[in-house]
Amino acid sequence: MHPVLFKIGPIVITSYGVLLTLAFAVGLLFSLTRTKGSEIKKEYILDLFLIVLLSSVFGSRFFYVIFHLDEFEGRLLDMINPIQSTGEIGIAGLSMAGGIVLAIFSGILYLYLKRINIWKVADIVAPSFPLGLAIARVGCHLNGCCFGKPTESFLGLVFPYDSPAGYYFPDTPLYPSQLISSFFGATIFLILILFEKKKKFDGFTFWLMIILYSVARFVVDFFRYYEESMVFLRIGKTAFSVNQVVMVFLFLTSFLALNHLKRSNR
Repeated sequence: MHPVLFKIGPIVITSYGVLLTLAFAVGLLFSLTRTKGSEIKKEYILDLFLIVLLSSVFGSRFFYVIFHLDEFEGRLLDMINPIQSTGEIGIAGLSMAGGIVLAIFSGILYLYLKRINIWKVADIVAPSFPLGLAIARVGCHLNGCCFGKPTESFLGLVFPYDSPAGYYFPDTPLYPSQLISSFFGATIFLILILFEKKKKFDGFTFWLMIILYSVARFVVDFFRYYEESMVFLRIGKTAFSVNQVVMVFLFLTSFLALNHLKRSNR
């Protein structure tokens, strides 16, 4: 593990931050290449990515904070202030599920207001999300966050004490939920590229991506560790997270939208 690459005074350059930036950059460049031969201008993609970036960070932070309010007791400004009360620079603590929901809403609203074909653009950028996910989750693994539940299986990995995973579960093998997520991201990316050849209407690639991601994330959360505040309900010994509830909502929405677009095309 290499959570910190280097420090410059109070500024800490983390492997997670670098890989997250790389994921965004790769996704943007890949989307720009997909505009070739289409009526969609590259400027629209650049604007869209900026909106998605800001809204996903805000949504991820908001979703994390509302379920970890006790963490900010006595230091409420740390919720939004990039200069933390400890003196460190940066905001730690994000929940991807919240970022995805707000990013989708903001992106669609932007395209609607600009009178740009929403589903053509959505199909162009759709594969970039799982591609970025595959890269960013490696950063989660190097950082030791978003870690899995204890396991006695051969998949178990022991994290060092100075990582979030090692702090919560010292000398305990854990499911590598970050790498499982990364694998799902790469798999979804390949499926989208392959199935796009059979695309018959705009919006197909985008909503297929949401369906595949929601299923993958729902499965991954059975292996991932969550604090009690993030548990929505328990059925016997099986816990269902808040994120899984969000994924069910996304799955149903995307399934209905995909069928609606299919019928409309007919």
